[in-house]
Amino acid sequence: MASPDTDEPRLDFAGSSTPYIDYQSIDVLLSLQQPLSDAPAEPTFYVLGQVKELLFKLLYGELVAVRALLDADDVPGAVWTLRRTHRVVALLTGTWDVLSTLAPTEFNAFREHLGSASGFQSYMYRMLEYVLGNKDARLARPHRHVPKVRDQVEEALRAPSVYDAALALLARRGAFLPPEVLGRDLAQPHTPHEAVERAWADVYDAGPEDEMFRLAEALMDIAEGFGRWRALHLLTVERIIGTKTGTGGTTGVNWLRRAAEHRHFPELWTVRSGL
Repeated sequence: MASPDTDEPRLDFAGSSTPYIDYQSIDVLLSLQQPLSDAPAEPTFYVLGQVKELLFKLLYGELVAVRALLDADDVPGAVWTLRRTHRVVALLTGTWDVLSTLAPTEFNAFREHLGSASGFQSYMYRMLEYVLGNKDARLARPHRHVPKVRDQVEEALRAPSVYDAALALLARRGAFLPPEVLGRDLAQPHTPHEAVERAWADVYDAGPEDEMFRLAEALMDIAEGFGRWRALHLLTVERIIGTKTGTGGTTGVNWLRRAAEHRHFPELWTVRSGL
C-alpha cells in the first residue's frame, strides 16, 4: 500500500512486524513444511498436499454457506456463491497439473517416507464429500480414533448435503417429492428417484430466466468440476505409480477409476437424456 505523499510503497515498519505477516500468519504458515527426505521433488508433493487441504477447507465452508442460503430461499445468493466455489474447484483441480510433473523415479525417491499416510485419510476432503452428498459412513472410520476430528466428520455425515437443501427448496417451490426422498436418513447416500428427475425437468422447461434453472446449472458446474478433479487424480496417479498399490493400502488406480465414475447430484445428470 502506498504512503499518502508518494507513489512508493511504505517500506519502514520499525517497531512492529510487517502487518501482512501478522494478518496472514505467514511466519507460521511457512514453518509448516517439514519434508522427511532430501529428495528434490518431495517439497512439491508436500506443499501441494497442504495447498489441497486449504482448498478443501475453503470449499467446505463455501458449500456450507450455499446450503444455508438455499435453506433461506436465497437462490441468487446461492448461485453467486457457487460461482466463486466453481473457480476454487478449478484451482484445486489444477494442483494435479503440477503433481503430474513428478517422474516415477522422483516420487519413488521419497515414497517410503510416507509410510501409511495417504490423501485417502484427509478428514477435510471427507467432510467436503459429505457436504456434496457422497455419504458413506465407512469412509469416516480412518478418523474414529481422533476425537475432535471424528466429531467433525460425523457431524458432516449426519448433516444435510447441498443437494438435500436444493431438493427441499424444489419441494417448497411446488415440486412433488415423495417421503423417501425428503425424509431419508441423511447419513445415507441419496438414491436417485424419478420424481426428482421430473422436478429438474420442469425447472429446465422454465428456461434460463428462472432462478431455479440458474441454480441447476450452477450445481452442475460444481458436479462437473469434481468429475474433472477425480479424472485428473486418476491420470496423475497412473502416470506416476502405474498399477502399484496406492499409499495407505488402497488399490491405487483401480480404486480411483471406480471413484471417477461417481457423479454428484445424479438427477441433474440423468435429466439431460430426456430434455
